[in-house]
Amino acid sequence: MIQTIVFDVGETLTRDDRYWASWADWLDVPRHTLSALVGAVVTQGRDNAEALRILRPGMDVGAEYRAREAAGRGEHLDEADLYPDVRPTLGGLRGLGIRVIVAGNQTEKAGALLRALDLPADLVVTSAEWGVAKPDREFFRRVLKASGAAPHETVYVGDHPVNDVFPARAAGLRTAHIRRGPWGNWWGNDPDVVAAADWSIHSLTELTSIVNE
Repeated sequence: MIQTIVFDVGETLTRDDRYWASWADWLDVPRHTLSALVGAVVTQGRDNAEALRILRPGMDVGAEYRAREAAGRGEHLDEADLYPDVRPTLGGLRGLGIRVIVAGNQTEKAGALLRALDLPADLVVTSAEWGVAKPDREFFRRVLKASGAAPHETVYVGDHPVNDVFPARAAGLRTAHIRRGPWGNWWGNDPDVVAAADWSIHSLTELTSIVNE
């Protein structure tokens, strides 16, 4: 029986539109150009940050992130960034007695911004706050500790095969691959992803029926 569901953040709970648009504006390139490059690296299985380095070879992404923050053009999250199914699903799961955790590869600031949204979750934490990022196995050890349930009673939900589905399964968790965003849609029919995911979903609302199976 499922006791805990753990959610990735980007393109699972939040849309990445604003994130990439802000990077395009900072680099002074058309937003469509950067979006297209993000799509290109996704199809090659490369990290999203490689899209930035295509535009600015050798770019220190961390340094540029700090420069954006110093200029007042850094990270921002508000209600508009959430997918419409987030609040009803998280709240509905908690109503069923499921422990809800949000844990993804984000910065400390993103963690604070997410908590400020007062999501219906028992815990909201980021990789920067834990000091370890996906797909590192230690990240999923932290997930299981926070879960308070056995691996087979814990589901990790995410869009990214390499960061979410594969390492979560390797750690013994059950997995739900959400088919939205560039990664979720492009890799949704990949045989390895299909084999590794316990469920393939198009909306978070499908999780309610999964916990009742």
